[in-house]
Amino acid sequence: MRCKLPIGIQTFSLIREEGHCYVDKTPLVARMAAEGKYYFLSRPRRFGKSLLVSTLAEAFAGHRALFEGLYLANHWDWERRSPVIRIDLGQGVVRSREDLERRLMRNLGLLAETHDHTLSARTPDEALEELVLFMHHTTGERVVVLVDEYDKPILDNLHDPAQARLIRDALRSLYSVIKIQDAHLRFGFLTGVSKFSKVSLFSGLNNLIDITLDPRYATLCGYTQQELQSVFADYLEDVDLEQVRHWYNGYNFLGERVYNPFDVLLYLDSRLLRPYWFESGTPTFLVELMRRRGFDAAALEEIEVTDRLLGSFDVDAIEPETLLFQTGYLTIQGERGMPGAAIYQLGLPNQEVRQSLSDHFLAELSRSGQRQDRNKLGLYDALEADDPAALERLFHAFFAAIPHDWYRNNQLAGYEGYYASVVYCYFAALGIDLIAEDATNHGRIDLTVRHRGRVWLIEFKVNEMTQPGRALDQLKARGYAAKYAGSPVTLIGIEFSRESRNLSRFEWERLTPAPG
Repeated sequence: MRCKLPIGIQTFSLIREEGHCYVDKTPLVARMAAEGKYYFLSRPRRFGKSLLVSTLAEAFAGHRALFEGLYLANHWDWERRSPVIRIDLGQGVVRSREDLERRLMRNLGLLAETHDHTLSARTPDEALEELVLFMHHTTGERVVVLVDEYDKPILDNLHDPAQARLIRDALRSLYSVIKIQDAHLRFGFLTGVSKFSKVSLFSGLNNLIDITLDPRYATLCGYTQQELQSVFADYLEDVDLEQVRHWYNGYNFLGERVYNPFDVLLYLDSRLLRPYWFESGTPTFLVELMRRRGFDAAALEEIEVTDRLLGSFDVDAIEPETLLFQTGYLTIQGERGMPGAAIYQLGLPNQEVRQSLSDHFLAELSRSGQRQDRNKLGLYDALEADDPAALERLFHAFFAAIPHDWYRNNQLAGYEGYYASVVYCYFAALGIDLIAEDATNHGRIDLTVRHRGRVWLIEFKVNEMTQPGRALDQLKARGYAAKYAGSPVTLIGIEFSRESRNLSRFEWERLTPAPG
């Protein structure tokens, strides 16, 4: 009898007791407990963080029966049972500091009642301190503190920086208890989506080990290819594993690449390739941030950042690259070193994110789902027919349909990257094979589109922002088509006017591959 898919189940005991599939991460749990005391882990939403917290809670509580058949069953001191304080900040939306404090007091108060204790403290930090001391003194065992989604109350309020700062300060007081009560604690673990700097949220907690980009723990959350094929073998009959990998694998935390578990489970249940993870939380704030910063969507295929930027996040310093990485819309594609720092190459992790993020960006532009779908269908038909002239009509309509107020308070219409972003997103939203900033021996092609064995090479210019000269002439002068000499190639030069915010010239030329 095959195991059941644990869709929506984040409780370790339910998974084990009710016969659900479980990918055994307990070798890494044993390592954490043996090698350190306080840990921090950042992973995107719906990546298995809550299940990991639940697993830790059951292990430290000494519930050995749940671990039969797993690595930890024979690699843990089951005679030692520790009291566990688990704080879950992932439920609901926190709107204010007062709302946060009420929820924390209720959480800690209910936990105290299960230990026959009534809290006398009036603030969350005092309540946590009181509960730690009470549990240690009454059981004789040091306490384990587990915090799930430690940052969600702040992330819920990024649109209101003043409110977000108040909530951040309240959480900083709560987390300071971990340092203050060190003598009474056996283990501490905090997990969430974002990685706030220690100065802003963990002031003084210098012994907190950040395993977010520790290669030893790269697969602590998420499924590896081997785990997918072994644990879920009964669900993989007639499944195109390469297609599944292309759609859902690709997340890299400086180790083996992993799948998002949420996607895998829903795909195995339905056998339909759909953007399950993406649709579970729309990145409206991210798209708005990208718009305000004039961020080029096409550039998401290839970004370089230092390790300092990748790990520096705070309410007062939100960088689009940092937020996109921490929330799972970008991942590490490579790295290189320089004195005193590491440099990471970031890119989109997989087809789900590439296609869905582009679609969402277009939705913000068009403000009409029907028009957006009609535009995408027209673009696909133009590709199928190999009809550049139809492409010109479509793109002119695309830009003409963007509401005037979209440009308010920004200068995007003056930048080549903006126009390239819109064109890129339309192709990417179709799932078409494309390369932004395609490298050749003679320079970089703005956009390469490959479909049905044909290649379209596209160059962009904004007339008022560049030296005189035509985009098509640049494609020909630099010999970009040589890279694709064995295929039918169409050169397309698209020029824009920042005054009209639309196409000012569209030229194309078809090249026939040389015989042989």
